[in-house]
Parts: sequence; C-alpha cells; structure tokens
Amino acid sequence: MLFSFYEYLESIDFPGAGMFQYISFRSGMAVIFSLLIGTIFGKYIIRLLQRQQIGEVVRDLGLEGQYQKKGTPTMGGLIIITSILVPVLLFGKLDNVYVLLMITTTVWLGLIGFLDDYIKVFKKDKKGLAGGFKVVGQVVLGLIVGLTLYFSDDVVVRMHSPDDIAAQQTTTELVENRWEVQEKVEYTKAPITNVPFFKENRFNYESLLGFLGDKASDWGWVIFVLAVIFITTAVSNGANITDGLDGLATGTSAIVGTTLGILAYVSSNTIYADYLNIMYVPQSEELVVFMSAFIGATVGFLWYNSFPAQVFMGDTGSLTIGGIIAVFAILIRMELLIPILCGVFLVESLSVMIQVSYFKYTRKRYGTGRRIFRMAPLHHHYQLKGYTESKIVTRFWIISIILAVLTIVTLKIR
Repeated sequence: MLFSFYEYLESIDFPGAGMFQYISFRSGMAVIFSLLIGTIFGKYIIRLLQRQQIGEVVRDLGLEGQYQKKGTPTMGGLIIITSILVPVLLFGKLDNVYVLLMITTTVWLGLIGFLDDYIKVFKKDKKGLAGGFKVVGQVVLGLIVGLTLYFSDDVVVRMHSPDDIAAQQTTTELVENRWEVQEKVEYTKAPITNVPFFKENRFNYESLLGFLGDKASDWGWVIFVLAVIFITTAVSNGANITDGLDGLATGTSAIVGTTLGILAYVSSNTIYADYLNIMYVPQSEELVVFMSAFIGATVGFLWYNSFPAQVFMGDTGSLTIGGIIAVFAILIRMELLIPILCGVFLVESLSVMIQVSYFKYTRKRYGTGRRIFRMAPLHHHYQLKGYTESKIVTRFWIISIILAVLTIVTLKIR
C-alpha cells in the first residue's frame, strides 16, 4: 500500500528512503511492527473480548485443569491476522501475485474460522460451523490458489540455471557466447516442484497423467489444483487439531514459519537457488516480507498465549495459520517438504485418524470400541499419562526445531 509512496520519496532523494528497496530492511520492519501490534495492541483486543464475554466453551474431557480455562477469551486469532496484515500492507508490494495470494489466504480462512468461533460462542453450539462448510471453504481457497498459479502470466519458475547451460559448452564457446548463455535460461509455467533427497529433484504433476500421452499437458492443471486443495485442507486442519494446549500451535507455527522464510529467501535468490540446486522463483522475494510478519505475529501472540494462556486463538487463528503455511510452501515450490517440516501437525492429525478408525473397527468386530491412545489428539494422550501441559508443549517445540533443521539440511542431501 505504501510502497509507491516509498518509491516517490526515493525519487526526490528523501534521506533513507532507498532502504525500502531492500528486502532485508522491509522484512525486519515487518517483524518489528507485527511484534508491536501483537504485544501492545493485543492486550486491548483481549480486554475487548473479555468485555464482550467471548470466552472459551469447555467440553468435559476429564483432563486436569481443564475447567480453569473456562471463560478465557477466544477468537484471539484476530490478533494474529491483524499483526500479519498491517505490516504487509505497510511494507509489501501489493502488486505482487504471491503477496496477493497470501493476503487472500489470510482473510479467507480468517473469516471461516471467525464464523466457526462465532457460532460456538454466541449461538452456544459447541460443534461450531459444520465440518462440510469448512471443507468447502478450504476447497474454494485451494481452487483460487491452484488456478492462479497455473494460469497467471506472473507465475513462472526457472528450469535451468546459466551454469547448467554453460556446462554443456567449451570454455571458448562460453567466453564468446556469455550473453547467449543468459538468454537461454528457460522459465516455465509447468506445475513442477522441488523433490527432497534426490539429485534429479524436479517433479512435474503432469507426469501423473502419463497414460494420457500428449494430452497430459492439457489436463495437468487438474492434478495440480487437486494437490493444492489437498495440501491446503490437510495442513489447515492439522494446525486446528494441534491447537489444544497453551502455546502449542502458536510456537510450532513460529518455528515452521521461520524455516519457510529461509526457504523463500533462497528460492528468490538466483545465486543461492543455483548453489542449492532448487528452482528459482522470480518475484517470490516479497514472500519473505509476508513471512516475517507471520513470524512476528505468532511470537507476539505467544506473549499472551503461553501457559497459562490469557487468550486462545480459536479457529479464527488455527485455520488461518495452517492455511498460510500450506499455501506459502506451495508458492515457493517446497510443498513436498511439508510432511517433514510440519511433522507435529501431521502426527497430531494421524493420531486422531488412527484412533477413530481403530475404535470403529474394533466396535464392529468385537462389539466394543477399543483405543490405541488414551485420548486423541496425541497431546491429550500425554496429558492423561501425567505430563504437565508446559512440559508437553516444550517437548513438542523441541521436536519442531529438530524437524525444521532437518528440513533445511535436505537442501544439501541429494
């Protein structure tokens, strides 16, 4: 929103205006502003929620200290969303297709989560928004993101670096044709992504339709859009399931966001992308500004959400942060790293699916449902085993850090 103003200031040689051209400066400012909004203005939002009696509705799960959380303000995801959007509007380039997609993701899932929380709090319906409506909303978002990435002229990735082309020429040819080498660098709109662990680390979604022969390229967009829908829905719901203990989803998301910010930076830099043998994604440097705001927002919210929590994010926050992580990874072509990077979300989701499936199976086979875990999601299992809430959260954070480091290391393991 203000970037054009910054460019005007630079054109008249206003002192310091040139700093806004640097991603590092704007990212740093985004972190600072999001932290300030989350910590300073967050307390005013919490007071507003308290005055409106927007408190947590507690279900009887038989957990220690459960009823102490009754009445704690929820819908705190509004703090996270505000802390993200304001810095992005101030320091981001709003004509950038990737930034626009991330803003759309934030607002769209924020509205769905807000509606869910509204029904729970004001309509006194503990079930909230019907699951089918949530899924429809996530599918619509997946369609918007997938179709934009596939058909927008502003979205391309580089297939071959100058070094790849130069390696095919003799030294003499390279010296004589150094400019031609640059011109031969290929950019493509094909639905391709990075594959971890393999040297030949390019995967084209169209290859899944190889049985169609020459027609595969005509229908490749279908497979790609379906993949985007699946990933967005899965990660968004995974974050929602993980949000069951004070600071668990918030801290985990901050760790994941930091890692994605690093991946976005190297993907937007031709030198680092060539060195790490990953795809160069033009214009994606603006995503670093967005993710910086995301990191600041989650850390700022953690100020009030850490144990004992003064506010809960509710579905307003959990659905949003999960969707942001999923879409962001897709935009930088790193979505195949999500099972590693978002391992905590994955395990939490799997624990629920395993528990429900096994219970239904044993009830049908033996007449009585049996359980693998004492309770699902997994964090409640450890609560019933006697672990304190703060210890569970801290250990999950440590696991998230390990997974984040492993994700970065995969860039060199080929």
